Amino acid sequence: MIEPSIVRTQNALRGQVWEWRGYGETIAFVPTMGALHAGHLSLVNLAKKKADRVIVSIFVNPTQFAPGEDFENYPRAEKEDVAKLASVGCDLVYVPRKGSMYRAHHATHIKVGGVAENLETDHRPTFFDGVALVVTKLLNRAAPDIAIFGEKDYQQLATIRRLVDDLDMPIKIIGAPIARDEYGLALSSRNQYFDEDGLFKARQMNKIMYSCAARLSGGADIANGTTAAEKALIDAGYSDIDYVSVACAESLEIAKSGTIEKPMRLLIAAHCEGVRLIDNCAVNPA
Repeated sequence: MIEPSIVRTQNALRGQVWEWRGYGETIAFVPTMGALHAGHLSLVNLAKKKADRVIVSIFVNPTQFAPGEDFENYPRAEKEDVAKLASVGCDLVYVPRKGSMYRAHHATHIKVGGVAENLETDHRPTFFDGVALVVTKLLNRAAPDIAIFGEKDYQQLATIRRLVDDLDMPIKIIGAPIARDEYGLALSSRNQYFDEDGLFKARQMNKIMYSCAARLSGGADIANGTTAAEKALIDAGYSDIDYVSVACAESLEIAKSGTIEKPMRLLIAAHCEGVRLIDNCAVNPA
């Protein structure tokens, strides 16, 4: 097992990228906030199939946390993360030095419309502004051929695709399937906040989601199906249901009633034992 190189400056990152380019090698990039789990490693494994070299960044981005969210308490474990990345053959880990991502007098912001509106934005108004900014900066620094993002954050994936296309960035964005534990819970760094009782409740979300998706695919009315799913989440011990919504898989335009007539996505965000969870799955017409 070969340890990946760790770089902390733009110059060191770009120097390595230019060296690889000189050899004619292709580069895949996987941005993360650390606290890596099997889901992140699945992104790296996919990246290795798509390119000659793989770069992973670790940066807990303050601009995508709203006041009162868990920025200060977000898990950080660089040594353990690097060991995990070594186990799957990551070539380079980029860990920006504190203060280097947003230097003094930073005054530029990026706002994406369309797919970045509604759903998450209704509850975290500045979230995608922060995501768009940090992803743009990281892509500019790493200059990869492709970048891998998980489908668990489906709206985020759509937002980044919109961003890259609108800004004419020569990078292919690839969505990776959602990684789940043996009970179907979507893997997340925040899952470590749960005790056993919390994990049991958390693992009900995917069951409720898939049950709802099956009813909708079978012809159930969207409003009736999503309302029933909200009630099931509350009965399972969830609180503060942010949304249970059906949206066009491509445009993320929300459908409030009627039946499924084209590829759609069922998206859920709800709070379980003080932890906010999100999940989604495809919903297709019968």
